[in-house]
Amino acid sequence: MALVPLESLRPHVLRLLAKADPPFGLELLSFKRDRSVAVFRLSDERYLLVEHGFIRQECIVEAAGLPRLLKVVLKREFPRSHKVRLVKISVPDELLQTHQGT
Repeated sequence: MALVPLESLRPHVLRLLAKADPPFGLELLSFKRDRSVAVFRLSDERYLLVEHGFIRQECIVEAAGLPRLLKVVLKREFPRSHKVRLVKISVPDELLQTHQGT
């Protein structure tokens, strides 16, 4: 788990996802770990974005639309954050285990 500055987070996430093989994912957590955004690579051109915070939603997005959607979601979920926790997830089921209590 690493703390990544918010201003360099988006390019860092896109770079990590582009290099990884499906079903690799990343979970972005606030400092207090009460809000999260997870992004999973489903295939070469499709990603799953799971938002668990102010708004709870899941959406499947094409690779071309991911940077814009990520920008909007990060601004909504981490409005005053300077650093965000970054956790690598190998299987989407790991995300369900961490959020079962909430």
